[in-house]
Amino acid sequence: MSVEQSNLLETDIEGYLKQHENKELLRFITCGSVDDGKSTLIGRLLHDSKMIFEDQLAAINKDSKKHGTTGETVDLALLVDGLQSEREQGITIDVAYRYFATDKRKFIIADTPGHEQYTRNMATGASTADLAIILIDARYGVQTQTRRHSYITRLLGIKHIVVAVNKMDIVDFSEERFNQIKAEYTAFAKELGIINPIFTPVSALTGDNVVNASEHMPWFTGQPLMQLLDSIPLNDTTDLEHFRFPVQYVNRPNLDFRGFCGTIAGGTISVGDEITVLPSLKTSRVKQVIQPAVSVDKMAIDTAFAPMSITLTLEDEVDISRGDMIVKSSDIPEVTDQLEVMLVWMNETPMHIGADYLIKRATNVTPGRFIQLDYKVDINTLEHRPAEQLELNEIAQCRLSLNQKISFDPYEKIKGTGSFVVIDKYTNATLAAGMIRGRSTLQTSTQTQKEYSAFEKDLNVLVRQHFPEWQCKSISDLLK
Repeated sequence: MSVEQSNLLETDIEGYLKQHENKELLRFITCGSVDDGKSTLIGRLLHDSKMIFEDQLAAINKDSKKHGTTGETVDLALLVDGLQSEREQGITIDVAYRYFATDKRKFIIADTPGHEQYTRNMATGASTADLAIILIDARYGVQTQTRRHSYITRLLGIKHIVVAVNKMDIVDFSEERFNQIKAEYTAFAKELGIINPIFTPVSALTGDNVVNASEHMPWFTGQPLMQLLDSIPLNDTTDLEHFRFPVQYVNRPNLDFRGFCGTIAGGTISVGDEITVLPSLKTSRVKQVIQPAVSVDKMAIDTAFAPMSITLTLEDEVDISRGDMIVKSSDIPEVTDQLEVMLVWMNETPMHIGADYLIKRATNVTPGRFIQLDYKVDINTLEHRPAEQLELNEIAQCRLSLNQKISFDPYEKIKGTGSFVVIDKYTNATLAAGMIRGRSTLQTSTQTQKEYSAFEKDLNVLVRQHFPEWQCKSISDLLK
């Protein structure tokens, strides 16, 4: 915090809060392979930018003697590695979020784990990020997990990639080693479609080139990492053209009010706009746009836009429930039950073709199954390889068949209506994250699926009639 801001905080708290409110917000993640120094880098950013309170620093000094991995030096990784198991093993397991601000921007950092076992946590942290800092250990260069995390950041549409080559102090701040790693990653990034990644050499342990320029690397003429984060241009990726409103809750406090609550996934909406409800295709007009507010007179507004949380009331009595999508009648998205998707499998139980799952897209949950696995991606070579099932952390393109039609947008267009999670219908465990690419061109109709289900039902009846000892079995169980 600058002296000017500190004085403002003491003399005009409302002015300080107003100034803080108007700052740009940058969400970023740190990711990469195991022990690349992600948590230490975040700790160094907070420490050297004076964003740690004295009691926090005292606690870290004390904990370093018990859990630290840096000898006599304070272990700044302990600022974000708060779980006991993380401190005992010296690794990150869960996603840890930290918040800080400079004179120019506010920041939300997600420290994500590097272990392959916890890739699902990394994907969770990356799903809302604007920028990714991919750390690479200067000793080992680009690793498999570095490639996997880079692929996931590209898949999730993160626009800004900063490659921080860490632990430069261990390789004597070698320019030659830095350039070797830069060339290796640049070749991989080109194949992946990552455009213009930014490279910076750092030592999170000693603070070189993190907040302040390093005296040990005069050959590097770029900005220190903190200045880079403060100045990198931010592009608002929110789609304000196509209105998409997944209904989360129907508010019916009395006979005179029926409101449809949710968060706008894309576009804008105004009083008087003609809307269509999907999948029913019922139409009406917007009567009121209501937002949460401190005073009642400020609740009703004329226009709302993504990503505001609002309540809509309509001029007509239309049957709408949770999971439906409200859109403008002049801009209706595609509706289908056959989708081409990219899938990141996040569970130790493999994905099987034809198995039943629950698919949660926005507020809609519907049964579905993957009817074809087009290919899975070899993370090291980016080759597309045939596969019959997906294992933990594998990434693939699949064909998804749903039991009912849904409206959708491609993920690269609107994330809120183009992403989904796969849920186990029996345990309710989250199994995978998916990105919709478009309508599937595979000729497998809903009618065919229904005919197969009817055939399977009749076959189950015959099995139970002629094989009573298999009373609790279905034909699907017997075929496994």
